[in-house]
Amino acid sequence: MKAIVVMFDTLSRHFLPCYGNDWVHAPNFKRLANRSVTFDTSYVCSMPCMPARRDFHTGRPNFLHRSWGPLEPFDDSMPKMLSDAGVHTHLTTDHNHYFEDGGLNYHTYYTTWQYWRGQEGDPWIGDLNEPDIPKGAFGKNGIYSEQKVFEDYLRAFPEESEASMQRLRYLTRQDWVNRGFMNVEENLPQARTFQAGLDFINRNATQDNWMLHIETFDPHEPFYTLDRYKELYAAHYDSYKGPFFDWPFYAKTSDHPEASKHLRVEYAALVSMCDEYLGKVMDMMDDKDLWDDTMLIVWTDHGFLLGEHDWWGKMSMPMYQEIANTPFFIWNPRVGVQEQRRHSLVQPSIDIAPTLLNFFGQRPSKDMTGHNLSGVIADDTPVRDAAIFGMHGAHVNVTDGRYVYMRAPQNPENKPLYQYTLMPTHMRSPFAVEDFADLQIAEPFSFQKGAKTMKIENVTWVARDKQFETMLWDTKNDPGQDVPLKAPALEGHLKRRMVALMQDVDAPAEQYERLGLNT
Repeated sequence: MKAIVVMFDTLSRHFLPCYGNDWVHAPNFKRLANRSVTFDTSYVCSMPCMPARRDFHTGRPNFLHRSWGPLEPFDDSMPKMLSDAGVHTHLTTDHNHYFEDGGLNYHTYYTTWQYWRGQEGDPWIGDLNEPDIPKGAFGKNGIYSEQKVFEDYLRAFPEESEASMQRLRYLTRQDWVNRGFMNVEENLPQARTFQAGLDFINRNATQDNWMLHIETFDPHEPFYTLDRYKELYAAHYDSYKGPFFDWPFYAKTSDHPEASKHLRVEYAALVSMCDEYLGKVMDMMDDKDLWDDTMLIVWTDHGFLLGEHDWWGKMSMPMYQEIANTPFFIWNPRVGVQEQRRHSLVQPSIDIAPTLLNFFGQRPSKDMTGHNLSGVIADDTPVRDAAIFGMHGAHVNVTDGRYVYMRAPQNPENKPLYQYTLMPTHMRSPFAVEDFADLQIAEPFSFQKGAKTMKIENVTWVARDKQFETMLWDTKNDPGQDVPLKAPALEGHLKRRMVALMQDVDAPAEQYERLGLNT
């Protein structure tokens, strides 16, 4: 048997025709829905990028114990477990976070791997000449031409504004340098990532026991595409008179409706490119007669806000449905179900590992808390009645598939909060020396195989001001999450489920205190 996992980053289900969108050009996603099971109640678990990938490897939530960072020495890695069992695992990716401090070892757990450069200001091409940046776009000053957007950003992140802007200035300039070397489609990182995957399939179609992971950073921002994808939305571009804008701040947007409208079209054009390359994978499965013995999984780590709830982004605000409720598809040749929808509550980032292990005749590790989805695929047999999700230091959220309860920190200091790790890194750098000043050594949690870890007071993302309030939503009757629900009995029920699920993953004791769940 064989398996192909196609992973997109920041793919919103609201932009796919198989989830009700009627204006984005994505025929291959519609074709995928006809060849697979489409999951309607799919939720994130650990957020954002690398925490979701740690979930993918380990089959368990990690956001309660740690934020962004590498795989830990005690982690069970699904690709490594398959490789050890004789299944060749191959990664082809343009996701640059894998190759920074905060993701430095994920790729090494595959049998073989390839990396394609150029996404999101990747420090790739060394060119000291000034890049050709459109007037009004991000420029030498590193800010979008509408000063109000910059002001909104600073209000959202007052304590880190200068550091954030320095980083944006660097990333923006480098991104425009890189774009100068990606002006034909075959040079785009997504195109190269998928072509490498297609080459792998072509070489190995007649072989057995392999798992191919094709992972593109797209449609993550910046929403860079070439003209042939923009031409699918020509009417908008013909009428748009604003400045060049395809890379949003994570900021409030209520004063920028035209910018939000334009950004949605830029995003849609990139979704159309993703659709094009998904279609190439399906074409090769057709050409090589792979559907009879090859599992196909298509998923994403999270969605994105493109003006909904007056926000751009995915981390600086509550995890609304546009972020948390994700697209997800599986074709399982052993089950043989296609063109059907499933309503059971699933979490791809922790459920894919046990599902793939089962497909290849392997058992999940004892520490994996995700579920094999074969029964859900076959006949919608539920695997859970509730699920938790979130980001270290922010809300802890629980859903039963209809109601979403967002539990906020109960004090303005958002304490107590610690990170438990043997791999103390942020996205692009190690923890600072001063972060270790009050270092403690923590006794092992149940999944750490007896290894003690560093216990470090939180030094990463934190809840901010009124962006984080405890809220309850009925996503059936209020799908836009416009009016929080007041229902004390329901809130009490979901709070108890949250506590039970936190206990199931051996959450740190102080998380209950931080969230006011001890009473």
